[in-house]
Amino acid sequence: MSRRIAFLDFDGTITSKDTMLEMLRYTFGPWKFMLGFLLNSPFIVAYKLGIISNHDAKQRVLRFFFGKFPVEKFNAFCLDYAVRAMPLVVRGKALHEIGLLKGQGAEIVVVSASPENWLRPWCDEMEVQLLATRLEVKDGRITGNIAGQNCYGEEKVRRIREAYDLSQYQQIWCYGDTSGDKPMLELATFCFYKPFR
Repeated sequence: MSRRIAFLDFDGTITSKDTMLEMLRYTFGPWKFMLGFLLNSPFIVAYKLGIISNHDAKQRVLRFFFGKFPVEKFNAFCLDYAVRAMPLVVRGKALHEIGLLKGQGAEIVVVSASPENWLRPWCDEMEVQLLATRLEVKDGRITGNIAGQNCYGEEKVRRIREAYDLSQYQQIWCYGDTSGDKPMLELATFCFYKPFR
């Protein structure tokens, strides 16, 4: 029997919205969320223009909102968001596809640039594996910095190859929706771009 593995991007692929933005809005409310993005808009614009990296722009925003947060408090916010709000942005067609893949005996892995802190509860509930961005913790507090590299673009491929021997799989299914997913999609025997819309 052939072995199958499926790698799915999360934000925009499994979900209809970016969960980092939704998590910030849910946790801090609309006014502080809008103020934070207004104050950080120069860095967001610089990223959109290709002046700074996705990694650097994300760190700026995370440091503003969560720098020096106790990790227990941060993880409690993440769990609350994952349980109460995240299901509202998960695409029904994505859930159906995950069910089909499970029925075919495929291993399923979410591969995401979002921090693992708010994705882990959902992935555990769905009984799927997770490769995601990790956040730095010092002295029991979130610094807002990324530990290692942002799980985006070629880093998704590096993390996949580090965790899985792809030569052991006869079928590799990949799902994504942005240019940051294209290196991962190139690993696939079956790839799907913006599949659940």
